Amino acid sequence: MELKWLLCVTLLALGTLAVHAHDMDDDNDGDDVVDIEDELDDGIEEVEESKPETSTPPPTPKVTYRPPVPTGEVYFAESFDKGTLDGWILSRAKKDDTDDEIAKYDGKWEVQDMKDTKLPGDKGLVLVTRAKHHAISSKLSKPFLFDTKPLIIQYEVNFQNGIECGGAYVKLLSKTPELNLDQFHDKTPYTIMFGPDKCGEDYKLHFIFRHKNPKTGKYEEKHAKRPDADLKTYFTDKKTHLYTLVLNPDNSFEILVDQTVVNSGNLLNDMSPPVNPPREIEDPNDQKPEDWDERPKIPDPDAVKPDDWDEDAPAKIADENAVKPEGWLDDEPEYVADPDAEKPEDWDEDMDGEWEAPQIANPKCETAPGCGTWQRPMIDNPNYKGKWKPPMIDNVNYQGIWKPRKIPNPDFFEDLEPFKMTPFSAVGLELWSMTSDIFFDNFIICTERAVADDWASDGWGLKKAADGAAEPGVVGQMMAAAEERPWLWVVYILTVALPVFLVVLFCCSGKKQPSAAEYKKTDAPQPDVMDEEKEEEKDKGDKEEEEEEEEANEEKLGSDADIGSASQEEEEEEEEEDRKPASEEEETVNRSPRNRKPRKD
Repeated sequence: MELKWLLCVTLLALGTLAVHAHDMDDDNDGDDVVDIEDELDDGIEEVEESKPETSTPPPTPKVTYRPPVPTGEVYFAESFDKGTLDGWILSRAKKDDTDDEIAKYDGKWEVQDMKDTKLPGDKGLVLVTRAKHHAISSKLSKPFLFDTKPLIIQYEVNFQNGIECGGAYVKLLSKTPELNLDQFHDKTPYTIMFGPDKCGEDYKLHFIFRHKNPKTGKYEEKHAKRPDADLKTYFTDKKTHLYTLVLNPDNSFEILVDQTVVNSGNLLNDMSPPVNPPREIEDPNDQKPEDWDERPKIPDPDAVKPDDWDEDAPAKIADENAVKPEGWLDDEPEYVADPDAEKPEDWDEDMDGEWEAPQIANPKCETAPGCGTWQRPMIDNPNYKGKWKPPMIDNVNYQGIWKPRKIPNPDFFEDLEPFKMTPFSAVGLELWSMTSDIFFDNFIICTERAVADDWASDGWGLKKAADGAAEPGVVGQMMAAAEERPWLWVVYILTVALPVFLVVLFCCSGKKQPSAAEYKKTDAPQPDVMDEEKEEEKDKGDKEEEEEEEEANEEKLGSDADIGSASQEEEEEEEEEDRKPASEEEETVNRSPRNRKPRKD
């Protein structure tokens, strides 16, 4: 019991100290915090001086960066490790239908190291400014033609400052005679748009391609279905993420983030609007007939309102069984003039009218059940039925919901190979963002999955490895979090101490057995002696019961024997009595004179 009380007091004290420390941390102002920190630093220095030298922890494994090199044929590969924008063209265009102040694509781009980089020398393209239009593009080594090989586009993005509203998607610019990268803007024709985009709480991962109508020659954007995966983490964790689009000649596609599939489908079935229009459409000239009846139910025309149906009966009536509470003050008003109120000195009755004291609750009503005229409470009227309506019955003339008839779609076409899109010859970033310092790196466009995977391993894979090597373990993260939020110590202590306390409580809560020393102080028998005595008493009791049974059996046998012997004695007595007269007669005969022998002299 003493141990349990000690544990309880210890846990309570630790929790109180931690909470008190957290409250003090919140209440102190900046100057106090500085003073306390100085004192703590002095104390720590003294403790460190007094501590013996300890072995230093092993150094964190170092990851050396080397620029990735394509391992196969590529149409475009850019790692920005040269530190320049060579090969990239900044747009000088203006957006149409926009104020001149914000119409220019004057957003700033730079090649920089990533903030808090763990790989010195690894550079990337950074969108530096915010609230501006940005556009930059670069030519492919050769145009990409959609024929018998897949298309793979892959690149890295890091929202170093998070993201409020903006995108980080790329556009594959269509190969046209009019393509001028110096005038790249939002209306520049593109073949595919792919990448992350976010505004508000709407997190998107775009895959859009422009499909050419073979009948009209017009282009229409086709959007992939939204992924089922939760994308929020990729925008908020401030880590570098790898985005990959794989488009196959059989019209299938895959979208991957960090080499994990988050969306997949088929260009023929999973795009909106569909690539191919329907074969039939509703006739726009068809009109619903005037006598078309779409009512499945109608009021019963033969129904009649019952004679006892009172539509005027009120929904509520006064409760006739209610009784006015005793002590109700009928003559006292609920509110009275405040007797302590005084007319303001500046009150002008000519301007303000006659002054009246403000009303307050009648103090006499505070101890009474009520004041004023008593009224019966209202209750539901059991006779209330409301306005009568005829019941609804099935409509025999119901014809269903009218729809216009179908006619052949004059614009119908069937494109079974939407993969064969418009060739593209450049890659570009055309973005508006309310957040700065968006980091782009390691663009690659190729046709072989292995080439893209090798490129990812040499770029994004190194970043991931370096981040993993630099991150503290679970215990280190918990300690760091507790330093920022001291109240977490309470959680840690309870998490560790509570199970221990429960184990001790359940293991030690049984009846305490006295020790051998305590037995020696008294004449009380020890447990083993008591057990032996109990066994002896039990054996003795069993033996006594057996003896009693044997005695009962012997008494029973004795009684039977007595009865037998008594009967035998009676028989012997009868025989003796029978023999006795005969012997007496013989003795009499022998004593008679005639039978005596003469005595010899």
